[in-house]
Amino acid sequence: MQVEEKFTYETWPAHSEKATLEAKNKFIGFWLFLGGETVLFASLFATYLALKDKVPNTSMPHAKDLFELPLTFAATMLLLTSSLTSVYAMYHMKNFAFRKMMLWLGLTALLGAGFLGLEIYEFTNYVHEGHTFTSSAFGSAFYTLVGFHGGHVAFGLLWCLTLMFRNSKRGLDLYNAPKFYVFSLYWHFIDVVWVFIFTVVYLMGMVG
Repeated sequence: MQVEEKFTYETWPAHSEKATLEAKNKFIGFWLFLGGETVLFASLFATYLALKDKVPNTSMPHAKDLFELPLTFAATMLLLTSSLTSVYAMYHMKNFAFRKMMLWLGLTALLGAGFLGLEIYEFTNYVHEGHTFTSSAFGSAFYTLVGFHGGHVAFGLLWCLTLMFRNSKRGLDLYNAPKFYVFSLYWHFIDVVWVFIFTVVYLMGMVG
């Protein structure tokens, strides 16, 4: 029977996220997954740029009539701040400070939930103004791109909470450290995608 190795701050590996063969395989799998996701989002961006001006008539809302910079900027700050808190979480993971890591992961999840709340509020307002998924090609492209990203945030939020719940009593070890680290990389990825969405969809849309 294999006995689990117990670690202390002094014996914890400097690169615990890559200390085992299983951990290294997780990284390979993650980068392959990320490559596919990048291609998928690139396709959605290209589709949006091709359809962003396709509105059936002048009475239908256009991007510059819909988008509100303060709301979108607040959502952007929440998501970018959550990326920073996930960095702090990984810093504490590398220093074998489990409780501090969990605290910062909790803040990451809270900020991510705040972002999703603002996005749902935003979408609700757009629907009331007649901007729906079926109202125009612009609407379809917008909700597909932005909503798909929102789905990724929701998935990341569920992933984070599941990791925290399942490992709350276990503490840190070489089995779960790679899982926490891969989650943080995923979270950074969706933050980077949002920066592109904020620029291409919202800022360019408000310029016209």
